[in-house]
Amino acid sequence: MPSPSEARQFARDWIADWNSHDIERILPHYADPVVLTSPAAARLLHDPSGTVRGIAELRGYFERGLRAFPDLRFELIEVLCGVSSVVVLFRNQRGTLTAEFMEFDDEGKVVRVVANYSD
Repeated sequence: MPSPSEARQFARDWIADWNSHDIERILPHYADPVVLTSPAAARLLHDPSGTVRGIAELRGYFERGLRAFPDLRFELIEVLCGVSSVVVLFRNQRGTLTAEFMEFDDEGKVVRVVANYSD
């Protein structure tokens, strides 16, 4: 279970790594296998399930997203703690709010992500 301070540090690091646009900094946050479900994945990958499975697929999806949105930038708003999870609330470069539920394995790697977006 991440402590509140560990959850906040994870979120700060995760945001900084995304803002770097460096896939080699982003991917180490995730375990293999990982499952991500996101409306953005549904749109970008033309897959109505919006589901990405495994590190290889996640890499491809993230690389595609970084190319599609070269001005991508996240601003951390809030971090919520669960038993084995966090919810990271952030704003992107377009002003859209996103909340990502992230569940962790015993090694502190993300094994499941569910993303939710404002309009």
